[in-house]
Amino acid sequence: MGYGACPNETAEWASQHVKCVVRGNHDKVAVGLDNTEGYNSVAVASLSWTAVQLSPASRAYLTAMPRGPIAYGNTWLMHGSPVDEDLYLVQECDAKGMEQFLPGPVNFFGHTHRQGGFAYLRKTVMVLEPVPELEKKAEIALDPHGMYLINPGSAGQPRDGDWRAGYCIYDNEEGLVTLYRSRYDVESAAKVILAAGMPELLARRLYLGK
Repeated sequence: MGYGACPNETAEWASQHVKCVVRGNHDKVAVGLDNTEGYNSVAVASLSWTAVQLSPASRAYLTAMPRGPIAYGNTWLMHGSPVDEDLYLVQECDAKGMEQFLPGPVNFFGHTHRQGGFAYLRKTVMVLEPVPELEKKAEIALDPHGMYLINPGSAGQPRDGDWRAGYCIYDNEEGLVTLYRSRYDVESAAKVILAAGMPELLARRLYLGK
């Protein structure tokens, strides 16, 4: 929420199809639960636009979003880190020590717009890489003795240098997480952003994934 030009359509789709969701930092700002202190000018402009566009139904849905971590099945969902929903976990040094705060062995997070994550195995932190540029998917076989912080990636506005939409599928029975990258009509998405009068940077960066 806050980067694209279809906030109401997004909120409506999510409310009808997503069984479990946690709020993000832009969700909070868009509905007035937080301020824009520390945000760059582009983010402030896009959030201001979004706040005006939100319908009462979309505003109510975003306001009611729970704070993570929350449980879903045998997994846990969170926006940033297990200790702070707005804390970025980008590098290995960011993730060190976080295993002691994880509510379960399999955890999914976001916030960074970077696919991948971290595995805690035998008292070490291992970086989980995103899907390679020329590939469509990458599998992560989960060690039953390990703990995981996995970022599925971002369907919009990725920040890991790959413009394709990112997501993952978790197979509980097989103990397997499959990361995916999918091509989409990025040109049409960019045109909608520009037509809405949002900052040009939000449209241009769709092509770059950063």
